[in-house]
Amino acid sequence: MTPVRKNEKYILDITGMTHEGQGVGRVDNFTVFVEGPIEGEKVEVKIIKVSKSYAVGKLLKVLEQSPHRNEPACGIYKRCGGCGLQHMSYEATLGFKTRLVKDNIKRIGKLENVVVHDTIGMEKPQYYRNKAQYPVGRVEGELRVGFYAKRSHDIIDSPECLIQNEASARVRAIIKEFVIGRDISTYDETTGKGLLRHIMIRSGFKTGELMVVLVVNGKTLPYREELVEALIGNIPQIKSIVLNVNRENTNVILGKRNITIYGSDSIADYIGEFRFNISPLSFFQVNPVQTEVLYGKALEYAVLTGSETVFDLYCGIGTISMFLSRKAGKVYGVESVEEAVRDARENARINGVKNVDFIVGGAEKVIPGMYEQGIKADVVVVDPPRKGCDEVLLDTLVKMAPKRIVYVSCNPSTLARDLKYLTSNGFEVQEVQPVDMFPWTAHVETVVLITKKND
Repeated sequence: MTPVRKNEKYILDITGMTHEGQGVGRVDNFTVFVEGPIEGEKVEVKIIKVSKSYAVGKLLKVLEQSPHRNEPACGIYKRCGGCGLQHMSYEATLGFKTRLVKDNIKRIGKLENVVVHDTIGMEKPQYYRNKAQYPVGRVEGELRVGFYAKRSHDIIDSPECLIQNEASARVRAIIKEFVIGRDISTYDETTGKGLLRHIMIRSGFKTGELMVVLVVNGKTLPYREELVEALIGNIPQIKSIVLNVNRENTNVILGKRNITIYGSDSIADYIGEFRFNISPLSFFQVNPVQTEVLYGKALEYAVLTGSETVFDLYCGIGTISMFLSRKAGKVYGVESVEEAVRDARENARINGVKNVDFIVGGAEKVIPGMYEQGIKADVVVVDPPRKGCDEVLLDTLVKMAPKRIVYVSCNPSTLARDLKYLTSNGFEVQEVQPVDMFPWTAHVETVVLITKKND
């Protein structure tokens, strides 16, 4: 019998926060998760779900308020699923992320006394994203262009977003007016019918160039010349307008076919001194300001002198590889997505980088093969997806025994798991640096310096 009952009210002391930013309290040592409270607050909640091992509560009232509580600047904050930490001061969100990394390294990684530096934040943590993706749909005849509500595909109309590039709101407004004025049909996930599915805007922060991508359930868009004229007439920074064809019944936003209806097929931006061409399907870090911080720290941890062979694993379009190439003898970038490798090779070409080779394939398959051929790295940089590194890859790195491994992670729990494996097999963690790539969200990027133990 659980000590809480559904629909009953309880007073909780919030003693912690989950990796998603939910408050954690207890009733007779029974865990209750609540959206909205901050660690240190006393709150009144109503229980809305009870399971054998935990309950979920709805915040009714904050009885004792944290000094870190912040009034959210966004009007749709409580409904939108975008940034979940706006009820905290920015400094408090950085502290939360530092504690999150520390807790995972200690609890999952079983590592004590590891140096975890304070999370590096942004001077201006607003309007930092260079890619906006707006789902489009109608609800009882009302056109909505905005973002999905938390844990649903219900579209919330959003005239402005405080973390998107400011030009995105102007593009969104012009397209919304066009869709209403010309009665363009919008996609219905239930029936699979309707034309316009999503609007994506990509922006080059250093070049100022904009790309507008209209995701359509078809091959054309009625009155598209009129829309092009409205967009470029009002926003001259637009250098590319693309129709992306997605006729699949899927949650994946973009299809594979692009039709450029104005300007070029790509826009350009810089990270540091390196220029990158960005197409609709290109992977490119969404926060270019913090990307320079993150990659700069990775390069610092690599401690390159100009002669080293470096492996950059899960290299994407080669952004980290470019940074490493300035101080390495040879860089091998490995990436499983063929289109990303094509982009990486083109990026190397346009930047005149000649000491990088890009290889298509999963790191867990490519690296064991290279090791068997006698190709070894002095330094390895890994930047895996959220699931972390494959154990086959980690095992090969243990055998290869590079001097240093620089681990770039977007998931503290899988990072901690992989650190446990490496430190149990001849490596040690020197220091850990969290970086706030996604202000106001619960996500945190982390760079870790790992060295080979002296035998």
